[in-house]
Amino acid sequence: MMNLTVIDIGGTHVRFAIASIADGAITLGQPVTLRTSDHVSLATAWEAFAAQHSAPLPRDAAIAIAAPLAGPVVRMTNNSWVIDRAALPDQLGLDRVSLVNDFEAVAHAVAQAPDSDFVTVCGPDVPLPEAGTISVVGPGTGLGVAHLRRHAGSYLVQATEGGHLDFAPVDAVDDAILAGLRAVHRRVSTERVNSGPGIVPIYRALCAIEGRDPVLEGDRAIWEAAMSGADNMAAAALERFCMTLGSIAGDFALGHGAGAVVLAGGLGLRLRDHLPRSGFAARFAFKGRYEAMMAAIPVKLIVQPEPGLYGAAAAFVQEFGATP
Repeated sequence: MMNLTVIDIGGTHVRFAIASIADGAITLGQPVTLRTSDHVSLATAWEAFAAQHSAPLPRDAAIAIAAPLAGPVVRMTNNSWVIDRAALPDQLGLDRVSLVNDFEAVAHAVAQAPDSDFVTVCGPDVPLPEAGTISVVGPGTGLGVAHLRRHAGSYLVQATEGGHLDFAPVDAVDDAILAGLRAVHRRVSTERVNSGPGIVPIYRALCAIEGRDPVLEGDRAIWEAAMSGADNMAAAALERFCMTLGSIAGDFALGHGAGAVVLAGGLGLRLRDHLPRSGFAARFAFKGRYEAMMAAIPVKLIVQPEPGLYGAAAAFVQEFGATP
């Protein structure tokens, strides 16, 4: 058995856990969540996590970061941390370290999580294919997109910036959403709609169509009213959100040549019960002459509670193997 420290760094929080790998299976210990604003660097947050353990932390680590990893120095966009990739082993006392983008880690989780970590949203209720391409789409603060290709008992993850594709309206209501966003933004990407904050322009567009003044302000208030059913206009915005998410998920399946699609992210989990009974499936399959093909593609939701941490461990195993 091998143990390693796994870390998922976001703009607001950083999560730590100890992962154990045995016989190809990944088991996560109890996660610890810290606020990034309470620590001046990853090294001091590491010290805070280490102080909660009686034994020294493992000398192997896997880190998922919500930031581009193009250069030798990673600068977080939503907090002040700067991470020097080459200096990490000395700073944290590590022998081996794997560093991946946060949504790349989610794709690794999709590749290695057991079938029990997935539930069917639409399409055939079958396991994820053992060969071929799987698209991974994650609505959250933004829209994360990746895909992975399984082959010969292995797999390859490809991170993308698919959330920044153009938003493509399908009907007159989508046209109204686009018009409202275009009045504010020179270019409207799909994550302006297919993300947590995207509920706001959807809600405002629906209010405008009916000639109503919006009574809810901010995405949190709209989501709460929509999920509870306390406001009919917010509930309609939620339904429209599921429809537009179905459209873009179907687009990625076509573009990636995918045999399956997996939805991920905290927002996806919140919609676990709503998505299967929404217009998601109809919009996913609404691709003209390919409608029958799209309806035959399984769409799953990953319900692993910490896919970033799990996926970071999976990425480490792929890079270094499962032996100490």
